[in-house]
Amino acid sequence: MPRPYWSGQIQISLVSFTVKLFVATESKGELHFHQISRKTGERVRHQKVLASAIEATPEQASAPVEKNDIVKGFEYSKGQYVTIEPEEMEHLRVPSKHTVEITQFVALDELAPEYLEKPYFVVPENDLQAEAFAVVRRALEKTNKAALGKIAFGGREHVLAITAAPGDESRGMMAYTMRYQEELRSPAEYFRDIKKVEINEDSLDLAETLIKKKAAKFDPSKFVDGYEVALRELVEAKVNHAPVPKDEPAAPKRSNVVNLMDALRKSLGDRDAAPEETKKKSPKSAPAAKKGIALVKDAPPAHKPATKRKSA
Repeated sequence: MPRPYWSGQIQISLVSFTVKLFVATESKGELHFHQISRKTGERVRHQKVLASAIEATPEQASAPVEKNDIVKGFEYSKGQYVTIEPEEMEHLRVPSKHTVEITQFVALDELAPEYLEKPYFVVPENDLQAEAFAVVRRALEKTNKAALGKIAFGGREHVLAITAAPGDESRGMMAYTMRYQEELRSPAEYFRDIKKVEINEDSLDLAETLIKKKAAKFDPSKFVDGYEVALRELVEAKVNHAPVPKDEPAAPKRSNVVNLMDALRKSLGDRDAAPEETKKKSPKSAPAAKKGIALVKDAPPAHKPATKRKSA
């Protein structure tokens, strides 16, 4: 088992038990690049140097500063810094470095997704902690609640939500660090200019039917990083001196538009439902398309001319 990211206590009133947190995510399949000089093909490395050395002789390479000689500094006045030693950071008086005190419980559906940040696996530290751990986990599961508290690691204090891990066979818990409200931009700034429209009930019924038709149980294994796949193909082609794959030009924008109702019917596979334009008896009797609800109509293939539907 990997090394825990954090160890400490979870405290709920007078009940407490010791747990270990493990990071629940990892970077898989990522291609890592280095910076290379186009002229020489050599790798370019970054070094930390004194600002005064660069200002004095910018044309010359300055001696790098050793890692042990670097400390954190806070600029309290222009050009004036107070230095903080690593030992001083370690001894900050933050109780949540060692104990997550649960301050409240909330319904799971109240945890807005935009606040959830990073997931962690939570396990009891040892068998002696298993009973209290299991009781709290089961209680969270039965009440459909999440426990909220605060935890300090990684140079800051986070809001932490603890839930029962899903699955009948699961015996663990999940923890999620959460963003603070001040970290989220106001949605009103982005949503207030959206035009208010009147919803057509027939269109809404068709849209709901389309959603139900395409609804399926979430299977994360079906989703892959297409950018990663394309990037790997590029690297393999260059390593093997093969032709470099290139993106195909985007299809030209289609100019034909159809009524939203027709687009929804077509999406549902009702091929016999003729578009409104083909049902016209005369130009005078043709219903006008509603403003603001037009979608692009599929254009006929370029290599095969469109054929008119034979009349019965």
